[in-house]
Amino acid sequence: MKRSALIKILAVIAATCTSETQAMAADGLITIKSNFGPEDTMKRLEAEVKAKGLTVFAHVDHAAGAGAVGLTLRPTDLLIFGNAKGGTPLMQQVQTVGIDLPLKALVWQDDQGATWLSYNDPAYFARRHGVGEPAQAAVNAMTGALHAIATKATAP
Repeated sequence: MKRSALIKILAVIAATCTSETQAMAADGLITIKSNFGPEDTMKRLEAEVKAKGLTVFAHVDHAAGAGAVGLTLRPTDLLIFGNAKGGTPLMQQVQTVGIDLPLKALVWQDDQGATWLSYNDPAYFARRHGVGEPAQAAVNAMTGALHAIATKATAP
């Protein structure tokens, strides 16, 4: 088995095997159940992003947008964040990865009232764009940072 394939498998296993959270991974999207409501989860997420030294570029409240046009939507809140030091090595290798960067995390509430945090798996989008071995360290760093951020934002 190729080293990069093994690293990708280990990243998925790590993301899905947290003892205090329920997690799902499908089509490059990692989703973790939060122990907090949507508002608290987003506050914790943003605090963790900033604590890791990442820049928050935008905060998109989709539910507020829906409300502004007379529609309803359960809490659905997107945070866009990152830093050039982490993403640039990937884009230097394959510029199209810029469509998936900066990083994004979505905090949302399902129809049962459960709160979830979802984000794109960096290994998935790196594979999607054909990012090779020279940028694997950046992919691994993003994967680890996102997992740590998501876990701290969703677990007590």
